[in-house]
Amino acid sequence: MPRPPRPNVPHRPAGKPAPRRVAKAPPAEPRLLMLNKPFDVLTQFNDEQGRATLKDFVAVPGVYPAGRLDRDSEGLLLLTNDGRLQAQIADPKHKLAKTYWVQVEGEPNAEQLRQLREGVQLNDGPTLPAEARLLEEPQLWERNPPVRFRKSVPTAWLELVIREGRNRQVRRMTAAVGLPTLRLVRVRIGPWSLDGLPPGQWRELPPQL
Repeated sequence: MPRPPRPNVPHRPAGKPAPRRVAKAPPAEPRLLMLNKPFDVLTQFNDEQGRATLKDFVAVPGVYPAGRLDRDSEGLLLLTNDGRLQAQIADPKHKLAKTYWVQVEGEPNAEQLRQLREGVQLNDGPTLPAEARLLEEPQLWERNPPVRFRKSVPTAWLELVIREGRNRQVRRMTAAVGLPTLRLVRVRIGPWSLDGLPPGQWRELPPQL
């Protein structure tokens, strides 16, 4: 039986490097926005199921999120039209610190705080050490809908600072030490802080890190 013809694949001579990818030119007018993302809003601009998205709050063409913030989390989200700035903010290799205020179920003890500070074992490997401390209840906006509490179980607030970007990492970390997260608000990324920005509102920032 005759062999089928080989596909016509261009051959690269031995020793010749592969063609380099050309970096995308930066935008003529770089932009960086800070949004206080409300609870129950997807960190994307479209949703086929009709759920709330960034399009409901940010009417600026060409920008996209620098990193993610879960639908059930609130707070600081950065958006930019500059791919290089987006990578500097979002890529975990840059280890940009992200600060969260976390309402947990239970009363954290010294051992639980130590575990968070030294690194927690998750199903995708141990986390890097985090900064963790008890926090007086912060003055925040009312969440809609409100957090559901169990009257028989006390709650507390923590401030957690991490330098990774795993999926639902903070919630998984607190759960791993026996402190389920009830409310999660990101208040700072690197040098940028919410600074009283109301939920659903955005502010323009200098487009640089």
